[in-house]
Formats: sequence, C-alpha cells, structure tokens
Amino acid sequence: MCELNAIVVKGDERELVMESVTKMLVDGDSIELTGIFGEKTIIFGTIKEVDFSKGETIIIGN
Repeated sequence: MCELNAIVVKGDERELVMESVTKMLVDGDSIELTGIFGEKTIIFGTIKEVDFSKGETIIIGN
C-alpha cells in the first residue's frame, strides 16, 4: 500500500501535518486527509506536488 506524509509549506516553514495518508479529497481550497487508521484532518491550501518515491505530498498552505 502507498502511504504519504502530508507536509504544509507556508513561506520558508514546512510542517508535517499527517503521516501515513491513504486518501486525499479536494474540494476547492479544502483538502481532507485520511490516515491509515481512518483519522481525518482538513487542511486549507493547494496541492503542489505528490511524490510517491519520497512518500510525501506538498501542500501550499493558505
């Protein structure tokens, strides 16, 4: 299974907001992240990059 770490970037700051993300649902600037155990969080921003080789997704935060 492919899981990603979700990282929010604001300016020069990078923050790991969730590990082992299995699902991302985008609705406008709202991104709902779901983890491997079903936990959910909502981030506001834009997906910049999804890199499966690094196991991360980069979100530009609002």
